[in-house]
Amino acid sequence: MRQVSSVVAGGGSLWIGGPPAAGKTTVARAIARRYGLRLYSADTRTWEHRDRALAAGSRPAERFESLEPSRRWEQPANALLEMALQTERGSMVLEDLGAMPPSPLVLAEGSTLPAAAVGAGVEASRVVWLMPTEAFQEAQFTARRLGDGPAALYRLLRRRAEADVRAFGLRTVTVDGSRGLLETMASVEHLLSAGLAGGPHAVTLGDRRQLLREMNLAVVVQVQGYYGRPWASGTADGVRQVFVCECAGAECDLEVEATVADAAAAPVLAAGHEARDE
Repeated sequence: MRQVSSVVAGGGSLWIGGPPAAGKTTVARAIARRYGLRLYSADTRTWEHRDRALAAGSRPAERFESLEPSRRWEQPANALLEMALQTERGSMVLEDLGAMPPSPLVLAEGSTLPAAAVGAGVEASRVVWLMPTEAFQEAQFTARRLGDGPAALYRLLRRRAEADVRAFGLRTVTVDGSRGLLETMASVEHLLSAGLAGGPHAVTLGDRRQLLREMNLAVVVQVQGYYGRPWASGTADGVRQVFVCECAGAECDLEVEATVADAAAAPVLAAGHEARDE
């Protein structure tokens, strides 16, 4: 594992980490919209990070690319974990965050946020790990019709996250399905209250529109990145994804299903909504 610098890039950001199937993206996106924050979702950097790992000569990254997609998930869980590039991508996440503008405040989320950075440049008060119970995670696998390979990897990542929580004294919000989005958000907001209050936040409608556009274009890039791999078939344009409404209304929390091509070409707006003036 690469050592975490004593001065961690991106240490001024707020972090929501934890294993897959915990609802991190949903919670982080809602909080970023509410407070006018820049959202960094590590999943949207997946293919960029993989290209950086390949350029650095990463054997696990090379093995991932060399395997036929249908065979990747047949590998043992430990091999899947190695090919997931958790350690390599954690360092890349820190580099990404360090390159971001100082304003507005960045809210970072993802399973690859490096817990080892907490206490080594990242204040514990700026970090929350969403931790799904085993039963909740299994229920999510069923609901998503997740295959055996991904499920095995995600179980292993949950166990690793539990070890990180103990090792680094991370503050957690347990996700067991008994609370809805608003209640979970409230728990996360409470734990991150000092950082959220300190800002800086986007104030103008123009700034908020720009942040919402960034959120949606990050999803576009993620899907395009997948279909741009040599082993991928098909095109990204017709793929339908959920995007945030870009009207920038203070109370708007609507999401819109649209094709990648449409979201790339123009701002995504819910029916009856339009970009607001200052």
